[in-house]
Amino acid sequence: MKKVSQAAKVDVLLGLFVASLIAANFLGSKITTILGVSVSVGIFAYPISFLITDMIEEVMGKEKTKRFVLSGFIALVVVLILTLISVYLKPASRYPYNAEYLIVFKSSLRMIVASLVAFTLSQTHDIWAFNFWKQKTKGRFLWLRNNLSTIVSQFIDSTIFMFIAFYAITPKFTVGFIFSLIIPYWLFKIAFAILDTPLVYAGVKWLREKE
Repeated sequence: MKKVSQAAKVDVLLGLFVASLIAANFLGSKITTILGVSVSVGIFAYPISFLITDMIEEVMGKEKTKRFVLSGFIALVVVLILTLISVYLKPASRYPYNAEYLIVFKSSLRMIVASLVAFTLSQTHDIWAFNFWKQKTKGRFLWLRNNLSTIVSQFIDSTIFMFIAFYAITPKFTVGFIFSLIIPYWLFKIAFAILDTPLVYAGVKWLREKE
């Protein structure tokens, strides 16, 4: 059986990377409860992006990873523009669900902007930190650089996202209240980062396989 080429594998990972970003934005407005903590359902999609960039940086290097981040940024900008157009176009008279449509997608606009800023800054840090720890450990301990870079980057991401997306949307959303949301959300992301460590090893091995 012919094995998949490395270039094809990278294309698949890029597709999954972009899909996880878009899914996190459009699905993230729904809140669920896990272990008694209220979190966005986007928590299941967004960690995939850090998993993939760590795999790519380990095998392909930081320049390739930067191209992934740039692709994700462009995808989010395009989605933002298309969402703006879709929201503000006047509905046809025979379309009865415009109010519901606006509830879903207008709330997504601020989240997409927040995600765009948070994504760019957190992924930039993640690329730098992963490379920094790789040099410090002389290429050993993949689990260490994967988790150290992701844990800090996820805190940056959660903090920037929460403040841009939710600060002052109602009097309830004060600085203190937003931090009370950030901490449990970030802890869940840390748990996901630790749990996906075997997937990083498996993904790196898969990427390195010869054709």
